[in-house]
Amino acid sequence: MPHTAGIEKRIKRHMRGKPHRFFVSTPPGMETLCAGELQGLGMPLADVGISKGGVEFTGRLPVCYLANLHLRTANRILMRLTNFTATSFRQLEKKLAEFPWELYLYKDAAFTFAVTSRHSRLIHTDAIAQRCKTSMENRLQLSGIPGKKRPDDPDISPQQIFVRAEDDQFTVSIDSTGELLHRRGLKTQGGQAPVRETLAAAILMLAGYRPGDALMDPMCGAGTFSLEAAMISADIPAGWFRDFAFMGWPVFRPAQWDHLRRAAEKTMTKISTPLIFASDIDAVICEKLARVAASFDLETMISVTCEDFFALRPADCKIPKPGVRPGLVVLNPPYGRRLGSKHTVDAMFDQIGKKLKKDFSGWKVAMMVPDKRLVKHLRFSDITTHDFFHGGLMVTLVCGQIP
Repeated sequence: MPHTAGIEKRIKRHMRGKPHRFFVSTPPGMETLCAGELQGLGMPLADVGISKGGVEFTGRLPVCYLANLHLRTANRILMRLTNFTATSFRQLEKKLAEFPWELYLYKDAAFTFAVTSRHSRLIHTDAIAQRCKTSMENRLQLSGIPGKKRPDDPDISPQQIFVRAEDDQFTVSIDSTGELLHRRGLKTQGGQAPVRETLAAAILMLAGYRPGDALMDPMCGAGTFSLEAAMISADIPAGWFRDFAFMGWPVFRPAQWDHLRRAAEKTMTKISTPLIFASDIDAVICEKLARVAASFDLETMISVTCEDFFALRPADCKIPKPGVRPGLVVLNPPYGRRLGSKHTVDAMFDQIGKKLKKDFSGWKVAMMVPDKRLVKHLRFSDITTHDFFHGGLMVTLVCGQIP
């Protein structure tokens, strides 16, 4: 096996010098939105394809880094490593032994396996994972790659290897992301039925929210919509406040990453006029949201008040501020077990519809509803609907204009 200098040359030639195949995993229904985000990165891409559950593309490593940094509707980004056929454990072991794991992992790297098998002769996922682990450890021990990470490498969580067997065809991938991408690195507080950041970003996109628009978030809960809107308006990348698994790869160079972040930072905008107005009847979560906004220098954009939606009048609060056009009101009302009977749910949505028409005339609206039949209560114009999974339930996003 080659020594360290030889490994470095191979990493430069095979990892930095060549394009790779990537798969961007998305929540169901967000594939097209994510593909649009990917195309908007301004980096060379090839063979972009949308499939159920994600988007595939070919590109060099900086595209992977930027995708992790910028994509708002993605779950994780996998780099495809190898494909092969195996109908026995002997074949599997042989193929795995031939793979150059040393190009992707340090000798002392912590790692885990996520294995699935469908319509294959090798069906025992634990046995497959054990073969992969043994093969990887043996190869890394003999590779000559350093046994310790460089001192300037960040402390990254264990690397995750995905192995999928389908019809005896094996696909092996490495996760470049780490914690799922909805973990922005901002919010620690929760709420009842919190909306994931990926879903909040998708809702804002589908509702036509644009940087500079006012946003009313009058049932803000943990504040996911408000924080996402603030980051969009200030052009702060979705992953600006967090680290990623690729930072623990042998190919990773901190100087290159710093260059990419500096380029992103140049487009970020400091906004001193409140554009986003978050409120809730729960004073505790409002206080937590205000602290988060202050911690990440977003407090000049986000105004947080403890207010009942049905008592809130934008005109009384002089919302939007002078020079700011009416924008979007976004709502995720309580439903399901939190409300109880069908009659109670119908009555609440009817009340919401009347409130919006009375006090939010001229605003666009995006609202999550548990059943499309509730749309009749909302009295919007130019209605569009989109279905998403949220909290294990299929819910409908209703977008429209308030007359």
